[in-house]
Amino acid sequence: MCTAGVVDGGAGATTGGADGADNGGAAHAPSSTALNPPQVSISIDDPTNLKPPVKSNFRRYLQWMTAPVMTAISGLILYYQGPWYGLASLYATLIFTLLVRPGWRWFYIAAVTTPRDTVALFAYIRVLLFVKRQERKNLNIGDIFEANVARQPDKLAIVSESQQWTFRQLNEHSNRVANVFHSHGYKKGDVVGLLLENRAEFVATWLGLSKIGVITPLINTNLRGASLQHSITVGQCTALIYGASFRSAVMDIAKDLPAHVGLYQFNDESNQEVVASEGLSQGLAQQLNGLLETAAKDKVAAGASRADHHDKLVYIYTSGTTGLPKAAVITHSRYFFIAAGIHYTLGFKDQDVFYTPLPLYHTAGGVMSMGQALLFGSTVVIRKKFSASGYFSDCARFQCTVGQYIGEMARYILATPSAPHDRSHQVRMVFGNGLRPQIWPQFVERFGIRKVGEFYGATEGNANIMNNDSTVGAIGFISRILPQIYPISIIKADPHTGEPLRNSKGLCERCGVDEPGVFVGKIVRGNPCREFLGYVDQKASSKKVVHDVFSKGDMAFISGDLLVADERGYLYFRDRTGDTFRWKGENVSTSEVEAQLSNLAGYKDVIVYGVSIPNTEGRAGMAAIYDPTREVKVTELGEALAKSLPNYARPQFLRFLRRIDLTGTFKLRKVELQQQGFNPAIVEDELFYAQPDGVYAPLTPAVYERIVRNELRF
Repeated sequence: MCTAGVVDGGAGATTGGADGADNGGAAHAPSSTALNPPQVSISIDDPTNLKPPVKSNFRRYLQWMTAPVMTAISGLILYYQGPWYGLASLYATLIFTLLVRPGWRWFYIAAVTTPRDTVALFAYIRVLLFVKRQERKNLNIGDIFEANVARQPDKLAIVSESQQWTFRQLNEHSNRVANVFHSHGYKKGDVVGLLLENRAEFVATWLGLSKIGVITPLINTNLRGASLQHSITVGQCTALIYGASFRSAVMDIAKDLPAHVGLYQFNDESNQEVVASEGLSQGLAQQLNGLLETAAKDKVAAGASRADHHDKLVYIYTSGTTGLPKAAVITHSRYFFIAAGIHYTLGFKDQDVFYTPLPLYHTAGGVMSMGQALLFGSTVVIRKKFSASGYFSDCARFQCTVGQYIGEMARYILATPSAPHDRSHQVRMVFGNGLRPQIWPQFVERFGIRKVGEFYGATEGNANIMNNDSTVGAIGFISRILPQIYPISIIKADPHTGEPLRNSKGLCERCGVDEPGVFVGKIVRGNPCREFLGYVDQKASSKKVVHDVFSKGDMAFISGDLLVADERGYLYFRDRTGDTFRWKGENVSTSEVEAQLSNLAGYKDVIVYGVSIPNTEGRAGMAAIYDPTREVKVTELGEALAKSLPNYARPQFLRFLRRIDLTGTFKLRKVELQQQGFNPAIVEDELFYAQPDGVYAPLTPAVYERIVRNELRF
């Protein structure tokens, strides 16, 4: 197994979770000049070089015989010389044993990582106690929220550009929702989908439904047509609540939905009278606003069903970067664990004001940030759509103390012109996933951020980790002292398929230091920290579970991401399995090339993928750059690439996109681009190809025909 990796200046980025970096845990900042980055090199990690040195038989024999021999000697001394001599000998035996096995280096690693591990251990204990306390009392999210309402009813819970809702208002609206749907016959276990933009009513709606045990699939507001229909049907919805702005999207598929699916339209107050949808006039949908106005707001009606601690709360859909969205199951206990986990690990305070411009239908915004309001009584500032230029101006305006980012947001923000609010804010910490190590130092320096909490995890997974000490590029860590505390591992796997590699016993093997492998988390049924809830679709869930990992019969969630751990246990993202392609006998990591190319192109969106050339072995690299105004100078870009990347890692084709397709969490879709390839008859965007001298030239239909006929070699 071999993979390409940037070893000087950090590694690449991912659209799925976080960024990789070199094994030192710190990435060097690129030059402020976009086309003059620091010099980097890419090396190929040979499996023979990645494995720890093979110890001699004598060294291994010495290690294993030291403890019993020294213990026997200590026993003899204790018998003949007395207790004090014996205890001193036992102490010397312990020290000697540790020096030989595991060795003096262990003491050094233990010394430098103990502060980090201690902070994390105490946080983990607090999380477990918090979750266990709710489980013992069989409490759900609504119970904890109502306790916060009773304690601080007039404190602001959710703030946006146009709304300021107190805890009391949020609770009253949620009670109205619960009473409306209870009166309509909905009960515990029913499923009601929600298609609504970021606003206070979004949270109040699913919270109200949860008070009567109804499960709420949180549907991506970007979906249309078949994807939207799929999300409603795969979630097994019996009803759908949608905002007036999504009326046309819903009506387009209404006739194809199952007949039992009830439709409820929610209107903005400002256009409540003018919106007269076709669906309402035809009797397909009910007007929810009117129903809410007449419903009781003080409490949920007697006789309504109630959700238990381990019941399903919401479904959160995957982004659909590689296909149709899958509905991941989030229970009340899982919501507790995610929100409390990041709260205690990163040291959030109840009086913090959180800023999240992320969509509330995903875990990052809807659980990690919004959970701070519902469970801990904090104020959360939301925004309908992310604005790079408005990020820190919003933080200053609303006096936010913690900001959230995801995907490429940090790069967009960094690319904005300098402004007075860059440092005139109270943000002490930002947290999220996907902050590239290449821009991490510039970001914290420009905006005066004291702490970055980079995390990694999948909505459906149980292998979630966090970087709690702002180590540049790290997405989390594994304790080198007590790795058993949090059973996650990196196992050897095929970098192309993600399939675990097994030994002669049919079991998986852990990777060594700096050896890339697939990240897995041990599954323990009944434990909210280790449980794998998977998707609504059980067949899809089974694909994310690997069996017989380290012993026969055990199970683990397999992430599909290639990670690498350094000597101190810091973890760095390397690539998504399947995103690595082979060219000129070498493996090329798309995420690492994307990170370098984005810097060279002035922090623009870049997608790198492999394309097939007829009668040519492997796949050639192709980069799609979002540059609608054509600011990038191809000649200068080619020269910079020649200095930054080895020949095999440089894209052989360039495509300058006039538009780009992003998911709701700012992930880039590459499947369609890869399918279109470099054929100018199919691709309408401007295309270039690399000539033998490395200079990029326009790829015309005539040139394409020469490539197909193998008259042009790469």
